[in-house]
Amino acid sequence: MAESQTGGLAGGDASGGADTFPKLLMENARIHARRPAMREKDFGIWQTWTWSEMADEIRALACGLESLGFAKGDKLAIVGDNRPQLYWAMVAAQALGGVPVPMYQDSVAEEMQYVLEHASARFAVVEDQEQVDKLLEIKDRCPELDTIIYDDPRGLRHYDQPFLHQLSKVQDQGRKLDGDDPGFFDRCVAEGTGSDLAIMLYTSGTTGRPKGVMLSFDNLIITARNGIVREGLRADEEVVAYLPMAWVGDHLFSFAQSYVAGFCVSCPESAETVLTDMREIGPTYFFAPPRIFENILTTVTIRMEDAGWIKRKMFDFFMGVARRAGAKILDGRPVSATSRLLYWIGSLLVYGPLKDTLGFAKIRVGYTAGEAIGPDIFEFYRSLGINVKQLYGQTEAAIFVTIQPDGEVKPDTVGTPAIDVDVKITEGGEVVYRSPGVFLAYFKNDEATRDTKTADGWVHTGDAGFFDADGHLKIIDRAKDVGKLQDGSMFAPKYLENKLKFFPHIREAVTFGHDREYVAAFICIDLEAVGNWAERRHLPYSGYTDLAGQPPVYDLIQECVEKVNRDLAADPHLAGSQIRRYLVLHKELDADDGELTRTRKVRRGFVAEKYGELIDALYSDKDHCAVEAQVTFEDGRTDFIRADLAIREVERVAAEPLKRAG
Repeated sequence: MAESQTGGLAGGDASGGADTFPKLLMENARIHARRPAMREKDFGIWQTWTWSEMADEIRALACGLESLGFAKGDKLAIVGDNRPQLYWAMVAAQALGGVPVPMYQDSVAEEMQYVLEHASARFAVVEDQEQVDKLLEIKDRCPELDTIIYDDPRGLRHYDQPFLHQLSKVQDQGRKLDGDDPGFFDRCVAEGTGSDLAIMLYTSGTTGRPKGVMLSFDNLIITARNGIVREGLRADEEVVAYLPMAWVGDHLFSFAQSYVAGFCVSCPESAETVLTDMREIGPTYFFAPPRIFENILTTVTIRMEDAGWIKRKMFDFFMGVARRAGAKILDGRPVSATSRLLYWIGSLLVYGPLKDTLGFAKIRVGYTAGEAIGPDIFEFYRSLGINVKQLYGQTEAAIFVTIQPDGEVKPDTVGTPAIDVDVKITEGGEVVYRSPGVFLAYFKNDEATRDTKTADGWVHTGDAGFFDADGHLKIIDRAKDVGKLQDGSMFAPKYLENKLKFFPHIREAVTFGHDREYVAAFICIDLEAVGNWAERRHLPYSGYTDLAGQPPVYDLIQECVEKVNRDLAADPHLAGSQIRRYLVLHKELDADDGELTRTRKVRRGFVAEKYGELIDALYSDKDHCAVEAQVTFEDGRTDFIRADLAIREVERVAAEPLKRAG
């Protein structure tokens, strides 16, 4: 029998006339006219647009697109960092019956070419000269792309191509059209319906070419509203938009829920200033993938290691108090009066100042998803009183599948089904779901649509999982990646890799073992964390490759691998998949080199093919292996890195015996 769970609470549907984002925009401009809708920090100064002002900007842009020939059904590519003007462009296109297609701003030109061609994009709105240059490089290979609009004019003064237009001037044209036909925009908005295609979001392409996920207004608005109901979100929430606009998480949290609830979204000045900008805004609703939480904790750890001994002692003492009592206090569970008093003192001396420094002081609800987060990392934030919870979602679900309920937060599960979501486990152990957020189809890919979505709306996630005794979903690994060693032991590569990445000194890991005698691993160090560790020990190094190959660094990583093996030995189901041999790669895995997707997921097949010689060495008696690999720099140049990599053996830990009942 397959296990099944259903999300509680009736979320309802996208009721009333506001069943599209352009309609919600007009409703918010009427109801919340003077409330802040968006902010952007530019040259150190926050600029704010109210809902009424934002509606005027989007109206002008939509009319400007019309004057350039944008038609119903046209696709509008959007490329750049989180900028109000790019979010406005999405709604402007939707108002005209068009479909926005956000793209990853750090994509190289060839990656952008595939999406532009596949989506048949006629128009593009981009942030600046960098993105314009990438589009100009591939424009002759994208014959349907005939209009490029840019927001930031710096560096573009002498670009005189007739298809290039500055966004502010397009808006000027739009204001003229709006003056000549004041009812045009309102008529276009009124024609939209909730069942219309709202956006195309491309998957990361972990196992092949990215797929264009088609989501309707109903998919997004109903799912956004259900999430708002589940968490009690309000119109006075503060959100910082810093994740890629091409990612479904940003689209739901920074866009869809903002329009449904009416809260304000702030765009940071740059990727480098996000933490500083967060401190100034004080978000109340926050999402970050595990890697960001890990990076922040790594930074905190490094700073504390560099602090004076009094500060270190105080930090260590009160973090001990927090680990014992913090999560219990957050969940409303009983703690002793002494622990509560010490925790209060710790809040004054340590937790409060630390949360202020991180910009986390006002967070009421925080999410993490995408990969498993280390229990120690997860509990660190919750022990500080930050309500960080895990969710499980997909682009194909408009994100929400399961969410951890308040007071029922566990480090090793992803919660219970979201409102109106049905989740079940097939006989083969795969997680499948059905919800109002289920995507319409994959663009131009009927076969993939049929393989993923059944006729009655159930979506195959490709993930293996099960429900625990409390009805919480636990994800093990990608179903297709779960294999067996030669002795029959379970091999779950992603599970092992996540355990390795829980250590701040390890940035990435790739494990091998299916149909092999034992498990072996590639490991990439975290340059900042290991570099700081090396500097404190006066260990000189010239760069990543030099540092990664030094014996003391191997000793450091060996301790991490041995700790993982001890943890695995305590689990009878996974004890056989302990890591026996590993090497530290001479370079970081990089999306520009094809080794990762833009969402930092490992492309296993590509890595296995590219580094086949290293894998063979791991399954031999060699204790080192020479390697040469091509790398791509940010400016597009390529070069080769050569190194002789050491291979280390790790002792196996005896498995703990199964406990017998009675």
